[in-house]
Amino acid sequence: MFTGIVEELGTVAAPGARMNIRCSKILEDTRPGSSIAVNGVCLTATDVDSNGFWCDLSPETLSRTNLGGLREGARLNLERAAAIGDRISGHLVQGHVDGTARCLSLDSLPDGNWWLKVSVPPELERYLINKGSITLDGVSLTIASLEASVVGVAIIPFTYENTAMSQYAAGSRINLEVDLVGKYVEKFLVSGS
Repeated sequence: MFTGIVEELGTVAAPGARMNIRCSKILEDTRPGSSIAVNGVCLTATDVDSNGFWCDLSPETLSRTNLGGLREGARLNLERAAAIGDRISGHLVQGHVDGTARCLSLDSLPDGNWWLKVSVPPELERYLINKGSITLDGVSLTIASLEASVVGVAIIPFTYENTAMSQYAAGSRINLEVDLVGKYVEKFLVSGS
């Protein structure tokens, strides 16, 4: 379980099914077997050294997330798994990507803020509500506008400067996880239990 609060920007050193990610801060208590959210995808660190960690990506992960399209030097949002007793500054995030969104625009606003608009897959629209939570590339965000399959979120300067969002351009593929609560509510309503 994660919170959607990015701890560090990592860099892809070797892309592909056996990915190497360079980082430093999250290595403090990371060991082989640790879970790390990489652009919002829960991955297992298989090997750890002083420069970063290695992780294996299944064919499913490579095809259903944006990790399969990354190149050497790409920046990644990294977060260690939450520990019991930690504050949840974002919202509960599983690291199980529901689909990918497409960046429509990233426009600057006054005072260093940004407005991000993304197109979400139609099958995920039902889980989105105005002022609800959404996770984009592992970042916990609040939905500020919602029009059918287009979601708008406000990005504060700190988030823009400390996540991979500054790399977004129209057409960028972004990992999307909808709020877990909405999926459970739907399950209870549909099954009646």
